Amino acid sequence: MAKDSIYRITEIVGTSKISWEDAANNAVKTAAKTLRDLRIAEIEKLDMVIEDGKVIAYRARVSLSFKYETKSK
Repeated sequence: MAKDSIYRITEIVGTSKISWEDAANNAVKTAAKTLRDLRIAEIEKLDMVIEDGKVIAYRARVSLSFKYETKSK
């Protein structure tokens, strides 16, 4: 019989001076260093940091889901 799975969703913000796509990739790459079994990444919000009328950074708010480890009974 297949076991039920439990997932956690956490929200993080990635940044980049290049693009929103790069900001989202940075968020996932960094999270993957400490979170195992990442499953889904959803872009929740995109924004920019503006200084003196110029865009200096892109930010991507990302919801990540990862599977909880369960031990067999």
